[in-house]
Amino acid sequence: MDTIAAVQRYFEAWNRRDPSALVATFAEGGTYWDPVAGEVTGQAIGDYASSLFAGFPDLSFEITGPKLIADRTVSAQWVMRGTHNGPYRGVPPSGKPIMLPGADFITLDGNMVRSVKGYFDSRAVPEQLGMQVLVQPRTMGPVEFGYSVNLHQGKLTKPGAFSLTMLQVRSELERDEVRSYSRRMYGEMAKLPGLISALTAGVGPRMYTVTAWENIEDVRQIFNIGAHREAVDRMYNSDFTLGGMLSVWSPVRIKHLGSRCTACLRLSDYDQVAGKCPCGAALPAPAPYW
Repeated sequence: MDTIAAVQRYFEAWNRRDPSALVATFAEGGTYWDPVAGEVTGQAIGDYASSLFAGFPDLSFEITGPKLIADRTVSAQWVMRGTHNGPYRGVPPSGKPIMLPGADFITLDGNMVRSVKGYFDSRAVPEQLGMQVLVQPRTMGPVEFGYSVNLHQGKLTKPGAFSLTMLQVRSELERDEVRSYSRRMYGEMAKLPGLISALTAGVGPRMYTVTAWENIEDVRQIFNIGAHREAVDRMYNSDFTLGGMLSVWSPVRIKHLGSRCTACLRLSDYDQVAGKCPCGAALPAPAPYW
């Protein structure tokens, strides 16, 4: 088998949507890298491909002229197409088509793939699916940047307890899976009595959820949520995340900082002045505690 034929066998495995055949094209210890997967090897290559096939069951690559650019190294431009008919990165199916141009640089070891380095715009597919793409620095000195999601019930109740969880992930794939569990949990959590609000945030490899409850006894309800049970089972019974932390907090002191009058701009304690500014204007209702 010549060099170009070996590369074509690699792409044929992608187009057959066969993760096992794809892994079989790699030499022992062979690696795959792209901006989303990072560097993976062995079965992790098949797992990454499987996640794409799950999200885009008709996924295919159109290859434009593989070219030998050095001894045993081939460049191949391609266009990936598919339809979002399955879950992708925690996002439910939308039925939207996607089109992604890119290029691979493939190094061979005999007839086997030693390494693949794929280059494409990592924002293109999320943007085509209507997803928000956040552009900001990862770090700035000692500061790390991330994202956040808020579930709010509109309650003005003063929290009687907070639960705080943290999971540490090792890859974008693990991060996406944790976010998928979180989205499902939010749908179930919204129905729980005693829930005030929840805030999920991801910073670097750490993923946090802070939940405000009316009473400390309400916290136990989280263990009855199906998505939460699945996530716990996944973590303890398979190789998923590096672990994390769970804690429950009872507040010592919580108070509003005041309501600002829209007429005179004075800040007043809403309860102490019964909702009326000393200037005589009605104060806006205080914001929720959490």
